[in-house]
Amino acid sequence: MSLVIPAPEIPTLAVSGGGRFPVRRVFCVGRNYAAHAREMGGDPSREPPMFFTKPADAAWSVEGEGEMPFPVRTGDLHHEVELAVALRAGGSDLYAGEFTGMIFGYGVALDLTRRDLQRVAKERRRPWDMAKGFDLSAPVGLLHPVDQIGHPSAGRIWLEVDGELRQEGDLADQIWSVPELLAELSTYVTLRAGDLVLTGTPSGVGPIPEGGRVRAGILGVGELSLRVG
Repeated sequence: MSLVIPAPEIPTLAVSGGGRFPVRRVFCVGRNYAAHAREMGGDPSREPPMFFTKPADAAWSVEGEGEMPFPVRTGDLHHEVELAVALRAGGSDLYAGEFTGMIFGYGVALDLTRRDLQRVAKERRRPWDMAKGFDLSAPVGLLHPVDQIGHPSAGRIWLEVDGELRQEGDLADQIWSVPELLAELSTYVTLRAGDLVLTGTPSGVGPIPEGGRVRAGILGVGELSLRVG
C-alpha cells in the first residue's frame, strides 16, 4: 500500500518499568458514581452505562510534573479524575468474567471537560464532542501492568486543585465495575488491544483556574500532577 501522506504518529503512554502503550481508541463512561450522577442531575440507579469517546491523541502521558496550555474556547474547564483501563486484547459480546486476562494495566487519568460548551450543547440538544474531545483532554499518569498491581476494585480516588481537596471517593463506589463496563461496551463495539477506557468520576467536579495545579491519585494505582496554563 502506498500512502499519499505520511502516516500519523501513534499516540503512546508511558508504562511503569519501561516501554510505551499504543493507544488505539479512548472510551469514557459517564456518571458511574452515584453521587456524581446526582451532582450532574442524573439518576444514580443501575441504568445501562453511558459511553462517549475522545480521539486517541487526546490521551498523553504525564510523567513527573506535567504541564499543558489552558484549552482554547472555554472559560469553564472542569476536572474529572478517573481510573484508566488499558486493554491488551478484546472482542465483542463478551461477559464480565472474560476480561481478567484482557487487561494490560491501570492508571490515573483526567477527563478534562469544557463545561460551558457542554452546557450549551445539552441545552440545544446537540452533540457535545467538542466539550470532551479536544486536544490534550485526557492526561494519563504512568500505566501500571496487572502483574505489578493486580486488578484494583477498591481504594481511595481523589483530586486536589492548588492544594484544595475537590474530589474524593472510592473505586468500590462505582455503580458498574470494570468488568461489567467492558462487557457492556463490547456489545456496542469490538474491543481491541490498545483501547483505553476511562471509568467515570466521583462527585466534586469543578473548575480549574488558568495556571492551576492539579494533583490526583488512586490508592494502589498511582498519582498524577499537572499544571494547566
